[in-house]
Amino acid sequence: MSAPNPSQTPSSGTNQPTPESPFAPPEQTTPSDAKKAYNVVTDTVTGVNLRWSDNKFQAVFVAGSVVVLAPLGAALTALNPSWNLPWFGGAGVGAFAGLVFGVFTSGIWLGIYRFFQHLRGRHD
Repeated sequence: MSAPNPSQTPSSGTNQPTPESPFAPPEQTTPSDAKKAYNVVTDTVTGVNLRWSDNKFQAVFVAGSVVVLAPLGAALTALNPSWNLPWFGGAGVGAFAGLVFGVFTSGIWLGIYRFFQHLRGRHD
């Protein structure tokens, strides 16, 4: 009489599910699922935002802030001689202020926008 083969299931008549092997490869996710998961992490924790629309919005907003605040700084410097600063120094200060203002304001706006998008379940 031969020993029973362990790979064969006993024919007891019950349909028991076979346990999954711990060595089986994990289920493959679609690229869109992986991208959605990445977007959730980068929006809520940390990471590089790869959304073209967000990056384009932020670049345009920062550039616009620099373009508006640099001439404003130059004009304020020209109107206040007590500052002892040439007009191009005021333009530089205004450009830096525009850069800082643009980055923070657009970042806060995108954070609020993405928060409400996640509440809707849109993680694109």
